[in-house]
Parts: sequence; C-alpha cells; structure tokens
Amino acid sequence: MIAEIKIPSAGESITEVAIGNWLAEEGSYVERDQEIAEVESDKATLPLISPESGKLHIVAAQGQKVQVGDLACTIDTSAKPTVKAKAVQKPEPRQIKSEPTAAAQTIAQKDADPYAAVKVTPLARSLMDEHQLDIEAVIMGLRKLTKPDVESLVNNTANHIQEAAIKEGRNIETTPMSPLRRKLSKRLVAVKNETAMLTTFNEVDMSAVLDLRNRYKQAFQEKHGVKLGLMSFFTKACAKALEVYPRVNAMTDGENIITPGYVDIAIAVQTEKGLMVPVIRNAHRLNIASIELAIGMLAQKARDAKLSVEEMTGGTFTITNGGVFGSMLSTPILNPPQSAILGMHNIVERPVAVNGKVEIRPIMFVALSYDHRIIDGKDSVSFLVKVKEYIESPVNLVFEGNDPVKLLLGL
Repeated sequence: MIAEIKIPSAGESITEVAIGNWLAEEGSYVERDQEIAEVESDKATLPLISPESGKLHIVAAQGQKVQVGDLACTIDTSAKPTVKAKAVQKPEPRQIKSEPTAAAQTIAQKDADPYAAVKVTPLARSLMDEHQLDIEAVIMGLRKLTKPDVESLVNNTANHIQEAAIKEGRNIETTPMSPLRRKLSKRLVAVKNETAMLTTFNEVDMSAVLDLRNRYKQAFQEKHGVKLGLMSFFTKACAKALEVYPRVNAMTDGENIITPGYVDIAIAVQTEKGLMVPVIRNAHRLNIASIELAIGMLAQKARDAKLSVEEMTGGTFTITNGGVFGSMLSTPILNPPQSAILGMHNIVERPVAVNGKVEIRPIMFVALSYDHRIIDGKDSVSFLVKVKEYIESPVNLVFEGNDPVKLLLGL
C-alpha cells in the first residue's frame, strides 16, 4: 500500500511553506513515527512525521516552496527493511616495478647537465670548435643580465602568485532564504521605517547578582534541577519595572495605544535557522526558579526546532543577550508590535568610583531601544534605571521594589 504524506498546516493564515531539510534519504526505509523532514514557515519549523513504516519516495525537493495540503512524499508500506551488505575485503595492492620513462630520463639528464637539451646545428658546432667555445660560453656571452631583467622576473612571479591566490578559495555559495529568515528580514526593515526608534544606555554593577549566584548556585540546582543564570534576574527585574512603568509595556494599534495588564516577556534565542523569540507568559508572577525552568525549556525547543506558533506570539516586551557572543554594546531592534526591547551585553571588570574610592567591579552595559512615538524619554530612562536598581540590589525584587528596612520599620 502507498501512504501519502501531505504538507501540514503551520498555523492560521499560513498557506505557503518550504521543505527545510529531508532527514531521510530517497528510497530509504523509515520507521513509523520517525521524523523524516522539517517544514519551515515564516513563523516556525514543524516536523514531518511518517505515519507508517516503509520505503520513502520524496516528491517535494529540499528548499522547494509548497502549499499546505500538497503532497510531500509517499511511503511504500509493502517494502521490507534493507539489510546492509557485508563489507567487501579490499585486496592488498600489488607492488609493480616500472622502468623510468623517456621523459623521466630527459629530466634526469637536464639535472645533470643544464645545457644537455640545447640543440646545436652542425655549422654552429664547427664554428664553436674552431674558436674553442662550448655551449655555456656562447649562451652566457649573448648578453648580460640587467636590473630590468631581474625586476621583470620578480614582477611576473608576484603576478602569478597573486593570480593563483585569487583563483583559490574564492568560491561563492548561493542558498535560498528560509521562510523564517525572509519574514524576519521584512519585519526588521519595517521596524526601521515605521517606528521612531531610539536607544538609551546605562551601566549595571553585577557584583551583587554574581555573588548571590556563586553562593547559592549548587543549592539552587539541587532543589530545582536547573542552573541559576543571569537571564532570570533580568527577566524578573524587567517584569517588575514594567509594572512600575506600564507605557514601556504598551504597543500601538493604528491610532490607539494598547497597554496590557500583564507582562509576557520574549527571550531572543539564536539557532541555526535564525533568531527565535519564544515568550514567557505572566513573567511578573513567576519567581526566579520558574523563570529559569521556562527559559531552559523554551531555549531547548527553539534549538530543536520544536517551538509552536503559540509559543512565539503575544509577547509584550523582549530581552536579547548579545553578551554571550562577546558584545560590549549594541542598539537592539524592536520586535514588533512591541514598543521596547532590552539589550544585555558582556560583563567586564572596570574601574568605578565607590564611596569616593576607585574599585574594580564587574560592569555590564545595558541598552533599551524604544518607540519614541508612545514612550517618552522620562519613562524609558526611568525604566532602565529601575532595572539597574533591581539588579544591583536583587533582594528588592522580593519586596516589590521597596526597601526591606523601610518595610520593617513601617516607613
């Protein structure tokens, strides 16, 4: 029996997709429930699963654009698993003796006498004998080597070397953009053209967070089964700061400004297929452990191309961390329809003034890009300062940004 496998729906309003990669070869035997291909849309990558065991016949080629419902491949369920042929023993190479060729003999003769291959006419030979001249004397006496002769040889040699270098290692590879990267390209260009994007910067002393993580990382991992990272602190700090400055959490809808009463933070994850931005729902209600678990799960699904469309839509604010790649400073681009994005960077020990003294502290530069059409400078700068305060004193995250001493004293 021949089982047909058609292109599945990748989400509402998506009609065209592309075959990203065939995970099984044409004519190979595949098992039931085996992933045989990746289907890429402009929002997510979906696996193509074989419903039956049998021989695979590919209909849609890798990279080909197809419509939802089109035939991707067929499975011949009557085929049996193929048995790998036994390795054929290679015969040992025979030693073959060869006599030197005429060309080899000529080369050997030239090495022994550089003028052996020079042809001399009988009349020239007679005249050379009369004047007691040999071939070397005649050739060397024709003219003297001059500076232009040497320069010409050097230049020609250099030109040949350069030409050879140009010909080597200048191959060009052309690959079509995936639907995801095409969509991302259009969105990034639209952001630059349709928003009044501005970026504000600040620096954060990471001493408190790093000290806290070093002291409790082992106990944290033993209890929660996940490592304690820095992204969870920034996610929690941003979520709390967005509650204080809700305009940074807002977005435009035509001539209206929509301000959600919740905080869904998107975390940018770099994958082989491009930048994926899964969303952590209700981040303002989660503790550090829950955020770490959510980040770990979503990041792994992004790298495995297992994210659903729902897991990548609906965010109200985005965090991207270029510091993992060594970035010192950047101006992150907005993730529409959101109006703000926080950029984290690498941590570098820098000299800073602390209580009138110069100390070496681990410093991170942070950047907030925002849409100036709806977010004023006061809100954007104040938001970034609030995030800085939470990171430099993370215990305040537990007390909703309030000073625990003042709460204790009722002040």
